[in-house]
Amino acid sequence: MIDGENLTWSYIALFVVVGFLAQIIDGALGMAYKVATSAVLLGLGLPPAIVSGSVHAASSFTSLASGLAHWHLGNVDRGLMLRLMIPGAIGGAIGAFVLSKVSGEILRPWISAYLMLLACYILWRAFKVAQNLTAPVPKSVMPLGFAGGLCDAIGGGGWGPIVTTTLVSHGVPPRYAIGSANAAECVVTIMIAGTLFATIGLTMWPIIAALVAGGLIAAPFAALATKHLDEKILMILLGTVIFLISGRTLFHVLF
Repeated sequence: MIDGENLTWSYIALFVVVGFLAQIIDGALGMAYKVATSAVLLGLGLPPAIVSGSVHAASSFTSLASGLAHWHLGNVDRGLMLRLMIPGAIGGAIGAFVLSKVSGEILRPWISAYLMLLACYILWRAFKVAQNLTAPVPKSVMPLGFAGGLCDAIGGGGWGPIVTTTLVSHGVPPRYAIGSANAAECVVTIMIAGTLFATIGLTMWPIIAALVAGGLIAAPFAALATKHLDEKILMILLGTVIFLISGRTLFHVLF
């Protein structure tokens, strides 16, 4: 198990690489930063509460960089971002407080099953011939933002999978779904990290700094990939990543 006493430079370098790769995936597909980094930290023996606090603290910086990059490249729908951000921050604060009191493990299989169904739907849309992704942005996204923030805090990640996946499944072009969700995620993540800091504290600052460093390096490249990749390819990648992540979670919970 890693703690403050046996945290070597080789581990620090590993966390920089993990932060870089996780942010590339998250910035390009709108998800998986917290899921990927949490999996690595948990695998190295860190307690779940420490993992959640560290990952959300690091994500506060990386999501800001990613959101600014998406904004600069024109991937953000401002109205959609605001309608996600405010209820998302409220849901995140509530979820973080609950996490500090009650385990969120019981919710994970239900969330994973929901995400797997949406992933299948997205893949179906991606492979349709002459798919037209010009449907209007859904108006009732505030409940989605609240649910995304709540589940992100309680489940140790999930804003991107829940919010981005749902937006794409409603016909929002992946470029704007990913960019707007990433931009809104910054405020949501800061709210979660602040609540966790106030309730359980944050101690593994070297890990947080290494994850931030890797993520900041990756953020501009991820946003650029989102702008220039074909939307059908993004949808296929999006659906596949969500299906695999959710399937892995379900497998470990059930078996």
